Amino acid sequence: MPDSLSSIDRRIRRSKKALKETLIALMRERDFKDISITDLVRGADLNRGTFYKHYRDKEELLAEAVDDTMTDLIASYREPYRHADSLDIRKLTASGIKIFEHVHRHAAFYALIVESRALPGFPDRICAVIKELSLHDLETAELNPRIDRALFAGYQAYAIWGMILEWIKGSFAHSPDYMASQLLEYIRSRLEGPDVVYRSGRRDPDARASTD
Repeated sequence: MPDSLSSIDRRIRRSKKALKETLIALMRERDFKDISITDLVRGADLNRGTFYKHYRDKEELLAEAVDDTMTDLIASYREPYRHADSLDIRKLTASGIKIFEHVHRHAAFYALIVESRALPGFPDRICAVIKELSLHDLETAELNPRIDRALFAGYQAYAIWGMILEWIKGSFAHSPDYMASQLLEYIRSRLEGPDVVYRSGRRDPDARASTD
């Protein structure tokens, strides 16, 4: 590709990236309906002509921002088995788990959907994507035959989202590597360790009476 075309492509990517980042930042401050094209181009340091060269309206910009995130989510989830015919969980390493790097790359977007009412239902969409990837990409050869695969895949998807949710609510206090290592430990403990036994938090009535 000639250098001039490559330069144009980079400029287009930079412009689109700036508009999407501005949109997400503004959506964390106000309702989507209250954001104008002027707000977007001013925040991205672009002109209106540049905006309309790439998008019909702000709805198309938001749709592309969401699609970008979902495409990257799918690629990140598939990364551990991208070059293999199968995935042996026992050989999985923390460095091979890329979903938390994905969330960190799109931290502002994920914080938006958790901290505000923007994009309602999007967490369910994320879980549905992870569930479908688990069902269609991965064969659970050692899964107990009495376990419903669809229900199990849904359980796994919402468990991963639960970790992501806690991470976001904690202002991303941990690194993506730490989150990946924790997920791997949870997986290994399920495969290798004894069942977890929960102790009831309620005190025995007799014990309580004896201390009164």
